[in-house]
Amino acid sequence: MAPSFGRSISFPLSPARSSSSSKEKGKGNKAAARHVRSISLPSSRTHPLLAHLQTTVRAAQPASAPAGLAHIAAVAELLLLLLLLPKETTSSFAEDSSLLDAFLVLADAYGAFQEAVVELKRHAADVQAALRRRDAARLASAVRAQRQAHKDVARIASSSILRNLFIRPPHAPQPLQIEVVEVSGVLAEAVSCIASASAAVFSAVEFISSAATTAAAATASSLSSSSKKATTNIISLVKRKSTASSSSSSSSDNQEKELAALQRLQDLHDCIDQIEAGSDKVFRTILHTRVALLNIQTNNTC
Repeated sequence: MAPSFGRSISFPLSPARSSSSSKEKGKGNKAAARHVRSISLPSSRTHPLLAHLQTTVRAAQPASAPAGLAHIAAVAELLLLLLLLPKETTSSFAEDSSLLDAFLVLADAYGAFQEAVVELKRHAADVQAALRRRDAARLASAVRAQRQAHKDVARIASSSILRNLFIRPPHAPQPLQIEVVEVSGVLAEAVSCIASASAAVFSAVEFISSAATTAAAATASSLSSSSKKATTNIISLVKRKSTASSSSSSSSDNQEKELAALQRLQDLHDCIDQIEAGSDKVFRTILHTRVALLNIQTNNTC
């Protein structure tokens, strides 16, 4: 016996229901398309690297110079990785010359800062050696050299170039895509973060250098005057007792100044030792970022 199938009659939907169903279907297709696109190439709004960069940029800046350089290096490395992504939203912003100019300014600042710090460290070591030997002539010469090196560091730290560094918005056709706007904002914020944090690090090193240089200069002056007094006391044999008591008190003061100066110089030496590796890392990352920007611009013009 053949099986029987129930018959069903289908009627066309009403215009309202048909339009609503078509809209829902269209929304579903758009959502599916967005889902497929996000799987193949995440949009800038959901890309984890962009979110990580934004979080790192907006984190509280460390107080010490070594920690500040570590924070700058983290931001610079994330920015470099973001520029290396094969995305149109990133490349459109990288084409703007202001970003390339900004990293040229940063590279020049770190190059000059590293040279000045190396000279400052060398002359500070000479001051320490002369102070331990109590060589007044050599100490005066070393202090003059350290003072000149400190002026170079102070000039870099007081420069307004980094503090006024900013990035212009990209030249993109209207209407501007949301992805381009968001990536542009984060990249500009990252560059400003690197510039301001670098200025803070330079100022921190300059502050420690200023304290060490001032203490060394005061000690050199005291040592020079005490040596002159010692010569005068040897000649003035009649006033030996009175000069002996006064020289003992002045000798105690000079020893305190020397110990304080040695401590300041050691603090400067330790500070430079701690920032040398971090500063070099930031400098190399900045150079690599400039190379990446040049490659992006070259590929887009070909």
